[in-house]
Amino acid sequence: MSNIAVLRTERVEKRWEYLGPADVVAAHPHALDIRMPSGVEARARLALAFPYEAVPGDVVLAIGNPDGCYVIGVLSGQGRTVLELHGDVDLRAVSGSLNLSADKGVRIAAPEVELHTGKLRLVADTVMQKFTSLRQRVTDLLSVHAGQSHSVVDGASFSQSKSATLQTQEKVLINGKEIHLG
Repeated sequence: MSNIAVLRTERVEKRWEYLGPADVVAAHPHALDIRMPSGVEARARLALAFPYEAVPGDVVLAIGNPDGCYVIGVLSGQGRTVLELHGDVDLRAVSGSLNLSADKGVRIAAPEVELHTGKLRLVADTVMQKFTSLRQRVTDLLSVHAGQSHSVVDGASFSQSKSATLQTQEKVLINGKEIHLG
């Protein structure tokens, strides 16, 4: 037997475990570079229940250790949440109402939009419409009540009806190069 003793030294790694907020430093397609309040930085995989496109400056909820780090929530975010589904999608509120709201606006973009309803109510402070062509067909009554009305037609204007009445409380002005009656 030998009188030589082998001294074995084990390298002790600094281990950390974390669950808490972290700042997003950089965003990658499926992972984020995050900084924890202690200053430790790590690459964290996204483990969210919804698709979120984080941006630097977001604050996320992270969990991890040196073996792996994951983002499991968004505490304060400015990024986008994109829900992308393939094929036909139905969104339905059974026995209730469906409400869509946003702090900055709601946009609908599609090659064609179709709306079917028994009653349509539009309530707005201002409405701006812009069309290449607009055709309306009203089978019963078209009624417009306005404080003032102003129409400008660049080309010809034509109005046809079975009978017509123009009634004013004050004057009527007709101005044209030629006026044909009859």
